[in-house]
Amino acid sequence: MDLLPSRCKIHKTKLRWILTTMTMTVMMIRRGESMRLDMESGNSKCISDDIKTNYMTVGTYSIVNPNEGHHLPPSHKLFVTVSSPKGKSHHHAENVESGKFVFTADETGDYMTCFVAPGYRPTAKFAVDFEWKSGVEAKDWTTIAKRGQITMLEVEVRKLLDVTETIHDEMFQLREREREMQELNRSTNSRMAALSLLSFVVTMSVAGLQLWHLKSFLERKKLL
Repeated sequence: MDLLPSRCKIHKTKLRWILTTMTMTVMMIRRGESMRLDMESGNSKCISDDIKTNYMTVGTYSIVNPNEGHHLPPSHKLFVTVSSPKGKSHHHAENVESGKFVFTADETGDYMTCFVAPGYRPTAKFAVDFEWKSGVEAKDWTTIAKRGQITMLEVEVRKLLDVTETIHDEMFQLREREREMQELNRSTNSRMAALSLLSFVVTMSVAGLQLWHLKSFLERKKLL
């Protein structure tokens, strides 16, 4: 009895299952954000994303054309800025209809992307498609696969390894934040204890002064 075809089917099934599992895992913990923003002339909207140090981030934006096949009207323009938590500019564009920014975060914190629709009369309303990816999702895996001449299964394995490293780094960062919070709690408790002791000393001192003043008053009145 020839079992080779059956073994091949089982092997292919396992590969598919592994590939599907890894893909689902990456999709579950992906750090990508795609959205549509409603803009109006003279108004602005800002989006923030918490990005870790040395993480790559990629953002693409484009104004939705209400009339396919025609040029966008002059009212449909954007001013776009991307800044770091300390205010460093990573992207700046004026009077554009679409654009893209790519950079590696040099500090951890909330990075801000702001869209400003310049004033126009009559007021125009339009939508902006915005996609912002950070970390593993920001990498161009198709280019990596072509450059390294590797299969999609190997690409998914590399994705999974990168995701694992990302989770590992975030766990250490969470531990560090937990340690900082514990130190802050201990410091707060110590300060509260010192403040309580000081309040008790002040209260007892005031009470003693009141008793001394009352005793002196009664002695002057010869009531004691």
